[in-house]
Amino acid sequence: METKADAKPEAQPGTKSRPDPVARIKSKNKRGHTYPFYFVAGALILYTVFSVIPGLTGLLYSFTDWNSYTTDVHWVGLDNFATIFSGDENYLSFVKNTLVFTALTIILKTVLGLAFAILLTEGVKKLTNLHRVIVYLPAVLPMLVVGLVFKSILNPQTGLVNEFLRGIGLGGLAQKWLVDANIALYSIIGVDTWKGVGYIMVILLAGIQAIPKDYYEAGAIDGANPWQRFWHITMPLLTPVITVTTVLNLLYGLKVFDIVYVLTNGGPGYATDVVFTSVFKEFGQGRYGVATALSTLLFLIMVVSGYFVIRLMTRKDQAE
Repeated sequence: METKADAKPEAQPGTKSRPDPVARIKSKNKRGHTYPFYFVAGALILYTVFSVIPGLTGLLYSFTDWNSYTTDVHWVGLDNFATIFSGDENYLSFVKNTLVFTALTIILKTVLGLAFAILLTEGVKKLTNLHRVIVYLPAVLPMLVVGLVFKSILNPQTGLVNEFLRGIGLGGLAQKWLVDANIALYSIIGVDTWKGVGYIMVILLAGIQAIPKDYYEAGAIDGANPWQRFWHITMPLLTPVITVTTVLNLLYGLKVFDIVYVLTNGGPGYATDVVFTSVFKEFGQGRYGVATALSTLLFLIMVVSGYFVIRLMTRKDQAE
């Protein structure tokens, strides 16, 4: 039964009723009212001038023989891409190194970041925030500083790692971490994982804390053990967050440059060269057309792989 307090006052005859502001907003939204275009015009102009136009220009130059040895630029079609895929140069190995780096860093950062996030949510009860800061701290360090420090730590003769191994009687495990062509790339992957795992942990930590505790309480009442609660509650609800971190890691891994350049500069030989270090060297040698072709190829890889990763990890939600 409607009480007097709940009843809406009737408009007096001859008076004009005041419109409900909420209803006005809804009616405007229904009519499709939006903010004026010029609100974003400045940002769009800057983005177009400094991103879209240079990108399209680079795409066009990837089909030319643009170089520093002549002022004439000729259209060569797919010749630069044929050079990349011919195998005569080491370009395919650079692409392979980039893909290996990307795949391994995605796996390591995601697994370790998730482990740290769960541990610092449920496992560690004392000084939790301090431990989170310690894990996250490497993410705020400049990549140049991290590279120079680890270049010293991984030095074969005087590095801290080998000195420690020799000091505890495990000198046989000492390696030429950044000099041996067989393990140099994996050493770089380890350093990059150490730096980036804290950033991924923070994102996953926020996702875990957003999961309602009622689900875990209901699972515990039903007799689910911690592993079952993790696999059937945490992982499904955390999938959108993991999708975001995977795409971020994918884009970062494919365009990695600074950590490789600082630690090894692509050496020994071409063992750790990735696409962007190769682009940097090609520009340094004046082969601008090939360099832009490599950049274009990497851009296509990023777009295609990013699209399929998102489709793969969100297909369950799309099916629902």
